Parts: sequence; C-alpha cells; structure tokens
Amino acid sequence: MRLPVTATKAHKGKLLELDREHETIRLLGAKGEQLGTVSWESVIDLIQALRAQTRPENHETSSLVVNVRYGTADGQWFTSRASGVGDEGLFIECNDPLPVGTKLMMEVALPDCPSEWLGAKGTVAWVCPKADHYTFSSGMGVRFTEISAVARERVSQRCRG
Repeated sequence: MRLPVTATKAHKGKLLELDREHETIRLLGAKGEQLGTVSWESVIDLIQALRAQTRPENHETSSLVVNVRYGTADGQWFTSRASGVGDEGLFIECNDPLPVGTKLMMEVALPDCPSEWLGAKGTVAWVCPKADHYTFSSGMGVRFTEISAVARERVSQRCRG
C-alpha cells in the first residue's frame, strides 16, 4: 500500500510504502527512489520512547559515541562508530546500511576503555540510507538481541555519565 505525502510541505511528493508481509515502512522520494526503511516494531518503539521522554528520569540513550566492529552471518566484518547508544541498542554510522532484519554480531569499545571490546548480538531494526538534515548520518539502528549483563551494565553506566 502506498500513501502519498500531500499535506506536509517539507515532504510533499514523497510516498510511504507499507509492506504488510515484512512489517516494514519504506520512504520513497518524489522520483520513487528509496530513502529509508523502518520496521513496524521500530515505529512502535519510537512512539513509546517519545512518550517516555516526557518523564525526565527515563534516559535510555545518550550522545555517547563508541567504536564498533560488527559482522554478518556470512562472515563479513566492518568497523565503524556508533551513537545513540542505550540499553536496547545503538545506531551504527555507515554508508551502506544492511537490510532491516539482518542479524549481527557486534563488539563495542567504550571511550573510557578503548582496548576492551564488549560483545553483543543484534538485529537491524531500521535504516537511514542517506543522512537526514536533522538527526542521523547514514547508517542503521540495531536492537540488541543478546548482550551479557556485565556489558549491558557497563553501557548503561557510561550512558548515564
């Protein structure tokens, strides 16, 4: 199902394409080019997170930037930086984000101990194929699916300052 953007002046001419089978939403440009994809789960999580931000005691992500190494099931490994790090996941900056649903193995190095790599697993929840003007570089949002209690606590402590 395609939904044209007609009332929002800044995005007039773009389309939202709903894929019920894969539970994703794609943003298409005025010429039909793909600008980004996000899972329904991520939209729901975003809405809930925005609601949670109205409560000052709930800070689940931070401006913390970390080094990250990540690999796919087929053995490809990449090195980058990640931002928006929180208890539930992080945003990996990259020029060629992997598709939504891709499973990753990750290692994160916190700034206070750059030689110690904390392991985790995650799934690509949404992608931003092009940098937007306001919030994100090109890259992908990754939701943690497996992270040790020690690593989660270290990330949480560092995010809280």
